[in-house]
Amino acid sequence: MKPTKGTILISEPLLSDNYFKRAVVLLAEHNEDGSFGIIMNKPIDNKFNEIVSDFPDFNGQLFLGGPVSNSSLFFIHTLGEQIENSLKIMDGLYWGGDIESVRELLLLRQIDPKQIRFCIGYSGWGSKQLDEELKRNSWLVARLTSDVLMNTDPDLLWEHALKNLGQEYGYWSNFPIDPGLN
Repeated sequence: MKPTKGTILISEPLLSDNYFKRAVVLLAEHNEDGSFGIIMNKPIDNKFNEIVSDFPDFNGQLFLGGPVSNSSLFFIHTLGEQIENSLKIMDGLYWGGDIESVRELLLLRQIDPKQIRFCIGYSGWGSKQLDEELKRNSWLVARLTSDVLMNTDPDLLWEHALKNLGQEYGYWSNFPIDPGLN
């Protein structure tokens, strides 16, 4: 499968990069200029309002989206047109939009944590960079539904994505996290 907007990247089990070790990355865009997306399974220990202080109280998890612009806040959501200027990634899942709309919806308590995912930073690749990483077998390309991406326990998402590909890749989840300790 080729990477396109709305597909996921599943890291190979021995990828040692701190950001992308056992990562599932949702691609929000992929074209000749490059690719970008967010890591879907790297929650941060801090609560949202401990890091983002100028927002209404929000009881949702905060995630590490990737190594690029990691002092900026990004978000994906299932709210579609309720958030102006959001961009459709796939059926039922949108990227960004008007942050003031988000603040208002949070203030009115009209956003459930399962409807939005806030991320610090994003994942990005320059022109042809992701293609080269795919040639080196650093990633598998697959699809998951918006429901699975937003509602699967982040600690289980990488394994779930592999098992969704069948036995050919399901055994990857049995690889040790650190082969040196085996």
